[in-house]
Amino acid sequence: MSASGLSAARLARMHDVMAGYVERGEVPGIVTAVSRRGDAHVDAIGTKAVGGGAPVARDTIFRIASMTKPIIAVATLILVEECVLRLDEPVDRLLPELAGRRVLRALDAALDDTVPAQRPITVRDLLTFRMGFGIVMAPPDTYPIQRAMTELLLGQGPPGASTPPPDEWLRRLGTLPLMYQPGERWVYHTGSDVIGVLIARAAGQPLEAFLRERIFEPLGMRDTGFSVPAAGLDRLATSYWTNPQTRALDLYDDAKTGQWSRPPAFPSGGGGLVSTVDDYMAFGQMMLNVGRHERTRILSRASIETMTTDQLTPAQKAVSGLINDYFDSHGWGFGVAMVTRRTDVAGSIGSFGWDGGLGTSWRSDPREEMVGILLTQASWTSPNPPNVALDFWTSAYGAIED
Repeated sequence: MSASGLSAARLARMHDVMAGYVERGEVPGIVTAVSRRGDAHVDAIGTKAVGGGAPVARDTIFRIASMTKPIIAVATLILVEECVLRLDEPVDRLLPELAGRRVLRALDAALDDTVPAQRPITVRDLLTFRMGFGIVMAPPDTYPIQRAMTELLLGQGPPGASTPPPDEWLRRLGTLPLMYQPGERWVYHTGSDVIGVLIARAAGQPLEAFLRERIFEPLGMRDTGFSVPAAGLDRLATSYWTNPQTRALDLYDDAKTGQWSRPPAFPSGGGGLVSTVDDYMAFGQMMLNVGRHERTRILSRASIETMTTDQLTPAQKAVSGLINDYFDSHGWGFGVAMVTRRTDVAGSIGSFGWDGGLGTSWRSDPREEMVGILLTQASWTSPNPPNVALDFWTSAYGAIED
């Protein structure tokens, strides 16, 4: 048995399981990483596009979607540690567009059927997705607020090429009422996009510049950003979504000409970054090391412990969640979920991380001293993890033999 406590035979079995998804055409390519006690096992299978062509490799760039959210939370806590932001201060000082909120009487109410917000939105509300606004888990145009979000190009998922610049995006958001009272319940996604605007204003520099200076460069994350430079486009995987009628993988974003081939008007803190397996492994390892990377400290141990502690009350969990019963065994901290009750072989109590709806997943597990990453370019079809993600995590934990 190696010092990592990982079984070579079981890692080989994981390779075979992952290769099956490529062979069946469910995903064009897969890059996996399992790192335990500093011993990293990286595997690249398949191609960067449907139909063959160039193979995926360790340095292939993927759109990590909502795996952006933990990075944005770390950036926020850097500013909290420097006393530029405070967790429980209203955001009105830097985001006056969100002052004096009105709240819908009910989710299906007309946009003018509102009551006053009982209190301002705070930085903590944004980090914990309790700002009272987010993705509505219902078919499009079920409610008036959804139609308004669509018309204003505010988005319900990955950033779009037509999303307006940050100041205009926030101005439009400020014209809409909240769906719920601040602090009332967990509503996914939008809080991280708002935080991206908040960070830029608090730091006095563009969001990507702040992330690069304070997180990406110290961690050696050379290929992480909101777009891919021309010189790196040959390493960007093509992105696909599953057609619900044909079940075929249809083009979502082309590598050479798609929206990640140029800097976006709106750098989405909720889902806009691209990255590689080694870049994100450096981030995941820093989180596992409670804020330290080699000789550099990104965040204090206290901040990492707060970020990875469940921040939701039982009442907030009772009315929230992307997946039925998800919060029966999970909690939500700042930009990450954590396991609070073990119901599966994959995930010790206290392990934390998050997934990306365009086909990615990350966990850091302090108890097992392990970081795991799955990167594919085929988007998920629902909030429930696809089998390729379930099988990756089952295989990764199954490879532990000590």
